[in-house]
This record gives sequence, structure tokens and C-alpha cells, in this order.
Amino acid sequence: MSHNHPQHSGYSNIPVSEVYWNLVSKADKKFSKIRDLPYYQRTRYDTYFYKVFKVYTQLWKFQQENRQKLVEAGIKRWEIGEIASRIGQLYFGQYMRTGEANYLAESYIFYEAILTREYFKDGLYQDVSLASKQLRFFARFLTVCLVSNRREMVYQLVNQLKMLLDECRRTFQETDFKEWKIVIQEIMKFLKADTAFMNLRPLRYSVVLDLHPDCLPHVTDVKRKLRLRDALLCSYHPNEVKFAELTLDTFRMLQNLEWEPSGSFYQANLAPSTGLGSGAGQNGASGHSRVNQDITDPTLPPNPRKAILFRPSVTHFMAVLGTVCEELPSDGILLIYLSASGSSIGYTESLVRGFQYHSINSDSSPTGCDSVDHSGYAADCLHIGPHGPGGGMNCIYPSDILPFTRRPLFLIVDSDNSTAFKAMSGAEKGERAAILLSPVTSPTVESSQRSSGSLFTSFLTTPLQTFALLVGFAGYDVEKDLANKGDQLLQSSLNKLGSLLAAADSLDPVWAQILTDPFLRRLLLRFIFCRAVLSIFAPSMDKIECLPECMPCLPEVMSPMGSACQELVLEVANLFGVTNRFVFSEGTLLTDDSTVKTGST
Repeated sequence: MSHNHPQHSGYSNIPVSEVYWNLVSKADKKFSKIRDLPYYQRTRYDTYFYKVFKVYTQLWKFQQENRQKLVEAGIKRWEIGEIASRIGQLYFGQYMRTGEANYLAESYIFYEAILTREYFKDGLYQDVSLASKQLRFFARFLTVCLVSNRREMVYQLVNQLKMLLDECRRTFQETDFKEWKIVIQEIMKFLKADTAFMNLRPLRYSVVLDLHPDCLPHVTDVKRKLRLRDALLCSYHPNEVKFAELTLDTFRMLQNLEWEPSGSFYQANLAPSTGLGSGAGQNGASGHSRVNQDITDPTLPPNPRKAILFRPSVTHFMAVLGTVCEELPSDGILLIYLSASGSSIGYTESLVRGFQYHSINSDSSPTGCDSVDHSGYAADCLHIGPHGPGGGMNCIYPSDILPFTRRPLFLIVDSDNSTAFKAMSGAEKGERAAILLSPVTSPTVESSQRSSGSLFTSFLTTPLQTFALLVGFAGYDVEKDLANKGDQLLQSSLNKLGSLLAAADSLDPVWAQILTDPFLRRLLLRFIFCRAVLSIFAPSMDKIECLPECMPCLPEVMSPMGSACQELVLEVANLFGVTNRFVFSEGTLLTDDSTVKTGST
């Protein structure tokens, strides 16, 4: 009978099946606890994650070593798949908490192995609960593939999900699968918006395509150098493009705040290895080390941590913001990204908010741009959730953010009411904030439609593609060679602007202290490009509501009307043959001997 007992230290006198189910029960309890933990808070849950992962590593290794005995005892393949799926969820959750690419890669490996080994296939159409497990697996794997930018697998999964759902609806006619029909509609809408054209180059920061951090230009008279350590991303618009809890705008911003993994190494290591994934050791560390060694450049700093909030209440938003600010390292700066529609409130509440604003602002003196007018803005807000009877429970006001300006903030507001946040400039409580504000309206009907995401966010994350779409290209009609030339031209020109900005005598310390951070520097330079384009684009020229703004002011050399910015726009427009869509200042010339092309689209 000895062969019925596990050959494993500590289990010699206990039947295999009993040891297995005890491990499953222990793992389930720990998983249920960590599943409900928030994705923010810097290190509080890291230790617990490793404890949970250790249990699942032990469980996985045990079932591998005793697979035949467990099959004889009645274990089903879907139960093995469920364990693997839990491990994949653990890895993805830890990626969302830390931003570390190795966890995302390991999550992909586990999910791909579940797919190829068809753990949920047996009895799929005889048991509706098993069919539901397979549907949920597809949805989770889709999210991982989207964030990993594994588009071929995304399309494969979408097709399999459609076929599975059709078969389920025929087989289990008494079951309502309406929610899964919505899931398919969401992913199809998402993929229609996030086209191959929008992903011509990695959205993540690539040291091959972007300027290496070691090569960033020296900033004149910078008193301190801040690093982007944390980001809080929040987006809500009615009927916006999203999949699960990931909106298109936050999806793009999420990627823009990470390093692109090391190309060939990254692809090579996404193939399943022996067992599932990399076969982490009992301490749960060996898989981490292997992937970290292969896809992460040890010379680069870690990815910033990111908290993505989907339709939060204001109290939850404030709690997360407070926690992140409290844990921000001394050399850190926090990026807050808000993409939401806005509205002005009624006259009575306007008076109340006005008094509150006067009180919160009374001990501050304006700095930055002299043109900032604080009157009227306190009456305006952004809606980060559906409108409802609660009203203000979903409204973010500029005065809500001000208490957190005791720490360095980089604020991006993408809204038709973005100007409300101009009131923050000069009213900060300790640290002057760097603020980028979107236009309140788009220059053309096509660019105002949110079916492809926000125009402003697109400029910050995919500037060349957004330029092409703005001037009338459809995306599919841009040849790859033209796109590559355009990307090289824009990257080179933005680097030149970056050198001019770093050397400017009148550079405000708020901007100087972030120019040594590659992520924030790239966002700022793309903002300058966006502002220059929209300032001389014929449909939006001289329409202040169509132009983005920043606080504090940038040096005059970065003016949209200045030669540096206009020459940049002219070169890009000339490459695409659309110079006639812009109104350039007299005397603006190409920097080389190229012939000006004025074709139309």
C-alpha cells in the first residue's frame, strides 16, 4: 500500500488524495484573501503575495509528482486547469500592483499553457459551470494578451470565445449568456479602435526607439531630479471604449509609463516550458529570476507603480490618492491622469464651492503663468462615474486635489472641462504642480468622436498616428515606409526640442526637475508637439477652446508660434503631403532642401 502514499517530505503516512485536497483548501483560502486586496499600496501586500504563491507552487509541484495517483483517485483535468488559472491570476495581479514586466510574462505563460493543453475541454458541453469557467478563462487571458500587446493571440481568443458562446447558447438554452455577448461586443469595439496602425511602434518606452535615459540632455541649474515613482490613472466617459475595467485611454497611458521589454528575449520566453510556466521553485522565486534576467534590462529603473481606478467613488479615489502620496519616496513624483467629462454646477452650489475655494486658497499666492484666472473654476468638476442621484459622489473638483500638492504632482486632465483645473496653479499647498490640460473641444467632427479614444491622450501616447488621423488619413492608407520615416523624423525632432528646453534660461524649476525622468520628459515633449499642431492647424487656429494648456508656462522657445515648433510641424506635414492644412508663420522653412508637398487627403 506504500505506493498509495505520497513520496514527499512530511506526507509519508497520509493518502495522496487527502494531502492534495488539504493543499487545495489551504490555497483557496489564501487566494480568496489576496484576490480582494487593492492594487495600490507600495509594499504592504508583497510579503503576503509570496506566501500565497508559495502555497500554489507547493500544490502545483505536488500534483505534478503525483498526477497518476490523483487521476486514479478521481481528480479531473479542469481542476488542474483551475489551479493553473489561479496562478496566472496571481501573477497578473502582482503585475498590476508592481508594474514589473516579469509578472506579466509569467501570467501569459500560464494562461497560454492552459489554452494549448485544453484543461477545460473534457465535459465542456455537459456542465454549464465548466463552460462558465472556460468563458472566464478566455476573458482573463484576453486582458493579459491586450496588456502584453500579443495581438495575434487576442484575435485567436476572440474567435474561440465567439464559437464557445454560440455553442453554449445552443446547448444550455435555459441559461442566459447575455453578459458574455456584451463581453464580445466590448472586445470587438476595443480592437476596432485600437488598430494595428495605432500600434506601429511600441507604446512602451523603448531604449531602441526612444532616447536612452543615460543620453538625456543636461538640464541647466536643476536643483533636484525627480523620478516618476507612482501613477494614478482614472478614466470615465459614458459609452467609452473599454474591455472589462480597462478603458482605451488608460490602456494607452498604462503602456506609456512602462519600459518596453527586451525584444527577442521577451518573445523567446513566452513559449511554455516544462510543466507550467517556468516551474518556480518552492520559494516561488526561480521563475521570477529567470524572467527578470531575460526580459528586463537591469540598467533601467523599475517601472512606476500604477493604480488604475475604474468608475471609483470620490471617497475611494481620495483614499487611493492619499495612500499613494503617503508612500511616495522622497525623490518621487506622482502622475495623476484624469480622463472624464465635466460639467458646471448650479448657482447655489457654485457659491458654496466658491467659499470653499477661497478658504483653501487664502494662504497661497499665485505663481507660474500670470494669465491664470482663478475666478469661476471652483464651480466646475469632472464626473468619474455615472451621473446619479448622489451627484457629487462622482465629482472631482480642483479643490479635491489641492491637499495632495504637499507632494510633487504631475497632473494630466483630459476633459471638456479641463480649464477648471487652471485654478490649482498658484494655490498648491507645498509643491507647485506640473499641469497639462487638454483642449475643451476638438477641431473637427471626426476628432471629437470618442470611438477611437481621446484626441489629447492619443497625442500624448501615439503622436504620429494621431497627427495622421487628424489631417485625414484613415490609418490603413499610410504605407509602412512612410510611417517609419515619420516616426524617425518626429523622434529626432522632439529630441532637438528637448535639448532646447533643457538649455533654456527661463525654464521653470517645476519642469526642470522632471526633465531627467524619461517618461515625464516624453509626455511633455509630445504635449508641446500637440499644442504646436493644433495652434496652426487651420480648423483649430485662433480657437482657444481647441488648444491644450500647461501650468506653469514653458519657455518662449517652446511657443507654438516660435520657429522651433513650427519647423517641426512643417517637416512632419511635408512628409505626409498636408502642408496646406496648416497656417505657418511667414518665413517658416524646412530645415533641409526638401520640396514642400501640399497634396490633400
